[in-house]
Amino acid sequence: MGSQPDPPTTTCFGPDPRHSAFIKSDPESAGSTTTSAKTCYGPLLNFSSCQRETGDKLIPVTRPDKGGTNAVRSVPIRVNHFHVKFKSDKIIMHYDVDIKSEAPPKKGSAGKIPKSTLFMIREKLSSDNPSQFPASSIAYDGEKNIFSAVELPTGKFKVEFSEVEDTKVYSFLVTINLVKQLELQKLSDYFSGKLPCVPREIFQAMDVVMKENPARCMISVGRSFYPHQFSREDELGYGIIASRGIQQSLKPTAQGPSFCLDFSVVPFLKPVPVLEFLKEHVNRFNLDDFKNFRREVEAALQGLKVRVAHRPTGQKFIVAGLTSQETRDLSFLAEDPEGKDSPKKVMLVDYFKEKYGRDIIYKRIPCLDLGKNNRKNYVPMEFCTLVEGQRYPKENMDRNSTQKLKQESLPPPAVRENKICAMVRASNGPCGGGIIDSFGIDVNKNMTVVSARIIEPPGLKLGGSSRINVEKDKCHWNLVGKWVVEGIPVDRWAVIDFSAKDRYNRLDPNWFIPKFIQRCENLGIRMEEPLFYETANMLAFSNFSVLRGLLDQVSKKARGQIQILVCVMAGRHPGYCYLKWYSETVIGMVTQCCLSGPANKASDQYLANLALKLNAKLGGSNVELIERLPRFEGEGHVMFIGADVNHPGSRNPTSPSIAAVVATMNWPSANRYAARICPQAHRVEKIQNIGGMCLELVENYARANKVKPKKIVVFRDGVSEGQFDMVLNEELLDIKRAIQTENYCPTITLIVARKRHLTRMFPHGRNFNGNVPPGTVVDTTVVHLSEFDFYLCSHYGTLGTSKPTHYHVLYDEHGFSSDQIQKLTYNLCFTFARCTKPVSLVPPVYYADLAAYRGRMYYDAMVAEAESSASAASSSLSSSSSSSSYGAWLDERSYRWHGALEKENMMFFV
Repeated sequence: MGSQPDPPTTTCFGPDPRHSAFIKSDPESAGSTTTSAKTCYGPLLNFSSCQRETGDKLIPVTRPDKGGTNAVRSVPIRVNHFHVKFKSDKIIMHYDVDIKSEAPPKKGSAGKIPKSTLFMIREKLSSDNPSQFPASSIAYDGEKNIFSAVELPTGKFKVEFSEVEDTKVYSFLVTINLVKQLELQKLSDYFSGKLPCVPREIFQAMDVVMKENPARCMISVGRSFYPHQFSREDELGYGIIASRGIQQSLKPTAQGPSFCLDFSVVPFLKPVPVLEFLKEHVNRFNLDDFKNFRREVEAALQGLKVRVAHRPTGQKFIVAGLTSQETRDLSFLAEDPEGKDSPKKVMLVDYFKEKYGRDIIYKRIPCLDLGKNNRKNYVPMEFCTLVEGQRYPKENMDRNSTQKLKQESLPPPAVRENKICAMVRASNGPCGGGIIDSFGIDVNKNMTVVSARIIEPPGLKLGGSSRINVEKDKCHWNLVGKWVVEGIPVDRWAVIDFSAKDRYNRLDPNWFIPKFIQRCENLGIRMEEPLFYETANMLAFSNFSVLRGLLDQVSKKARGQIQILVCVMAGRHPGYCYLKWYSETVIGMVTQCCLSGPANKASDQYLANLALKLNAKLGGSNVELIERLPRFEGEGHVMFIGADVNHPGSRNPTSPSIAAVVATMNWPSANRYAARICPQAHRVEKIQNIGGMCLELVENYARANKVKPKKIVVFRDGVSEGQFDMVLNEELLDIKRAIQTENYCPTITLIVARKRHLTRMFPHGRNFNGNVPPGTVVDTTVVHLSEFDFYLCSHYGTLGTSKPTHYHVLYDEHGFSSDQIQKLTYNLCFTFARCTKPVSLVPPVYYADLAAYRGRMYYDAMVAEAESSASAASSSLSSSSSSSSYGAWLDERSYRWHGALEKENMMFFV
C-alpha cells in the first residue's frame, strides 16, 4: 500500500438491498452502487487512490437470491446451533475495569497481573460487596471489560485478599467506569432489517455473558473450557490425560442469534505430584538411579507450572530447571531478621524442618528451581504438584497415546451429538448458574433443524473417454480396468532404497518394482525399467552432507535428465524435509517417497495411489469433469487460484509464516496447478506478496496457453470473519493492482473457505455411518442473515463426524447464483489428483495448504542444516551463525524452486 493511509475499518454485516461488494461512503451516493460485473476500474493505482481519497470501501456481497434450489433430494438435518432468545427491553451495562496492584512492581518484573488473579479479584469484589456487585448479574472477560445486568457503582475500590489463610495480604486498586448502555432493542432492529449493521458491541457482551459460567466452573484454555476432574478413562499413559471440554461461539444467523457449541478433546498433563508424574512419564524412571535420568527429567519438567505443598499458598510457580546439587547438599545464606548478626549458612534440609516442620524424604535427588528474575527458589520435588490445565504437545506423544487421543477426539456422530446436548444442559456449561437468565437471555436446548439439499455429483471421465459412475452413497469410484485421462510416459526414473540396510523393513525390489511398473501400465502410464537402483542407509537422513552427496551423485549419474526419483524409506524421518528441499530447490529433481512396509505388500490400491501421485507430479491428468463448470460454459479461459498461510506452532516465537498461492494452468480441465511460496513475518496472516505471486502465475498461464485467463476465481483459506476486511481491502486490491492493466482486466470472484469453525451436521434418522452424505448443502437458517455464504459437506466421512466447509463469497464480478457457486465448488472437489473420491476442501485451497506446508518443510530443513553446521563450532560462533542464518530463512530465494520445476509448472508438492 506504500505510504497511503489505510482504508476505513468499519464493516457492515447487516441486510443490504444493494447487491454489490463495492460501497461508496460519500453521503450523496449512499444509495448508489457499482453493479456492472464487467467493469474494469482501469489502472489499479488510480482506483486504489480514489478509494482512499473518497473513503470508498469494499464490503462482502449480499446473497443474490433466497438460497439454492437444485437438489437430488432435500433432507432435514440437525445442526449444533442453539437458537438464542433475548428480551428486547433489556439493557446491558458495559464498564471499563482497570486493576492495579497497590504495591509497586518488583525490580525486573513487568508488573502484569496474571489472568487467574484478575478473576480472583473480580470474585472478591462481589463477595465483599454482594449487593453492589451481584455475582449472578456480572460477566467479566478477564481483561478490561465487565458487563452487568444491573447498574454498578463506579469509581475506585480497594480489594484485599490472601490466597489462603495466614499468608501475605495482597492489595489492589480497582477502577470502574461506565462505557456504554447496550440496548438489546438494537439487536431486534438488526434482525428485523431496520438496522443495516450488526451491533457488534452487543454481540460481544452476549458472548462474554455466555462464557461466564464455564469460565467460573471450568479450566479456560484459549476460547475453550475443560473440566477440573478426570477419570481413569481419560488416561492416555505417560502422565497425560484426554480432557473432554467445549468450544463455543455466538453467531448472528438468519434465525437470529445462534449459540454454537462443539465437543473438544485436548491432551493435558495430569495434575499429580511431580514424582508421581515422573514415574509415569519417564520410561523406567528410578529415584535410586536419578543421575541416569537427569536429562530426561529436566526436559520433561522445564517450563511447567507447579504448586507447592510445604506452605499454604495458591501461587503457581514455573520450573526453571533442576539444581546442580542434590537436596542434601544444598545450602543458602540466611539473613538475620534484625540485622544484628552476619548471614549464616543454612542447610536446605534443616531449613524445611525448622521453618515448615517438614522432613525431606528424598535427599539424594536435586530440587526444582522455581526462581525467576535471577532469584533462587529451591523446592524439593516431593512438595511440588503439577498445575491443572497444562496442554501437552501432540507432536511429543507416542503412537499409542496419539491413537487413543484420536479415538476420543473422533466419536461417531450419534455419540458426539449426545455429548454436545449434554454440555448445553450441564450445570457448569454456558446455560448453567443462572447468569444468562439475569441478562434476559434464554437458549433453546434443542439443536436447530434445517432443510439440507443433496447436490448431484458431476459426470467424470477417464482415459478413452469412458464415463465413471460414482458410487451412490460415498461418491467414490475405482480404477479397476480403467486408464487415467493422460498418462505421462516415464522413460527416465530411478530408485534409491534407504531401507536396504534395515533389518526388519527392508524393501524387496524384485517384487515391488515390477508390480509398480505393471500397475502404472494398467492405468495407462507407460513406464520403462528404472535407469538404476541404488542402495543406501536411513542414517543418511541424519547426516545432511551424506544425503546431499547421494542426491548429487544420482543427478550426475542420470545426467540431470531424470524425470522422477523414487525414494524408499524404512520409516518416517525428519531428514525427509531436507531431501525435499535440496531436491526441489537446488537440483531441480522431482521425488516420490514411500515406505518399504506397504511397498512390500504392494496392494493394488496402494500402487494405484502411488501411480496417481507420480502422474500428477509429472504433469499428467488423472480424472476430468465431463461438463463445463457452472457459469463458465461459454468462451474464455478461467483460472482458479488458491491461497493459504502456514503458521509456526504456538511454542515457536520466531519462525516465519509461509504464504502459498497456487493456480490452475489448464482449461477447461482445471486440474493442473502451479505454485509459488514466500516466507513472511512471524504469524502474519495477510499474504504480503499475494499480488506478485498471482502475477507470476497469470504470466505462467499465458506462456502455457498462449492466452491470459479472462475470468479468475480466488479461494482464500485460513482467515476468520474478523479478517474479511483485510482480505477484501488489502489482498484483493494487491491482486488487482498487480495483474490489471489498461489492456488486461479479468473479472474476479473471491471466496473464503473455512474449516476452522464449530458447526457440525447430524442427519435425521440413522444411515449406515451416521454422517450426512457427500454433496450436502445448507444455505438457510444457520447461515448469515444477508451475506453470501453456505456450508458444503463434499466428502464421505469415514471417521468421526464430518465437518462441512464454510464458504463465504466476499466479492463477485461474475454474478453467481447460489446454485451455480455451490455446484461449481462441489464439482471441483472431484478433481483432486491424489484420490478417487471427492475431498472435503475445494482443491485450490487444498493444494495451497500442501504448498505452504512444503515451504514449512524447507524452513525446517534449512534450520536443521544450520544447526548441524554450527554444532562443530564454538557456542559464540554457533550463536553468530544462527543469527546470520535467520535473514537467509526470510529470503524468498531460499524457497524458490529450481528453474526446471518452475518452467514446467510441476505439481511436485502433491
